[in-house]
Amino acid sequence: MTGSVPHVLDAIGQTPLVRLNQMAAHVPANIYVKLEYLNPGGSTKDRIGLNIINQAEAAGLIQPGGTIVEATSGNTGMGLALVAAVRGYKCIFVMPDKMSEEK
Repeated sequence: MTGSVPHVLDAIGQTPLVRLNQMAAHVPANIYVKLEYLNPGGSTKDRIGLNIINQAEAAGLIQPGGTIVEATSGNTGMGLALVAAVRGYKCIFVMPDKMSEEK
């Protein structure tokens, strides 16, 4: 991404493509990687969080000030939390009790 965006959610998915020159030097093709860790929440799951909330809003499933409940133990929750915070939703994330303490 170059330049600036007017809103943090506009930055989701606007991550750069980088050509792998050294790693692909002996490959008869251009190889590119998409740097998804440069999304605002640091993960490709930012895209998923934005899409889930966009679809729920379009279907009338959530209203301003509503609460989103999601079973997650990682980056999907972070992506949802980012979008929810910006759009004014509350979030409750649940995970199995067998998950590691670190999660």
